[in-house]
Amino acid sequence: MSETTEPDPDEPSLDEQIAAYQREFSDLDPQVEQVVSALGRLNRRMNVAYGRQLAALGISNAEWEVLKTLVLVGSPYRLGPGELAKRLGLTPAAMTHRIDRMAAEGLVTRDRDENNRVRVIVEVTDEGRAKWLEAMRMATVFEEDVLQDLSGDERGVLSDLLIRLLRRVEEAQPDADGRLTDLS
Repeated sequence: MSETTEPDPDEPSLDEQIAAYQREFSDLDPQVEQVVSALGRLNRRMNVAYGRQLAALGISNAEWEVLKTLVLVGSPYRLGPGELAKRLGLTPAAMTHRIDRMAAEGLVTRDRDENNRVRVIVEVTDEGRAKWLEAMRMATVFEEDVLQDLSGDERGVLSDLLIRLLRRVEEAQPDADGRLTDLS
């Protein structure tokens, strides 16, 4: 079920990219650059594949992020819009627009909290949960295909190494949280 694509003819190979970098910046460690560049390309290509899967389900990446956030809090899969906005690194206004679209599509409901009529609660609908589950099924097939050439031991080693790298970046950039809001 994986999609075979040809490399982008306008994008240099990793070796060509590193050679150009070394030509322009002699202090470059080619081994470090190969790891970082490969991770960057892998991330970009995987994001494109995930985006295609979500589009096939009729949801956007932004909608997926909301569904994922609600599912991660556990049943009954609901949060207030302010908490959702905070977890997703969005402004309240941006969150309101996203919730409006998703409610119109039947992916979430937005109701008053029965214990506090001022407070609004956003909850995943059965349709929203079904879309989330189908996206997870599709991602699982894709991810298994990506990792098919690695043994169980190799997957374990790769996982450990990537987690170590992630922890290093999180320690160095504790406020980054995967969002680019401070760069705009």
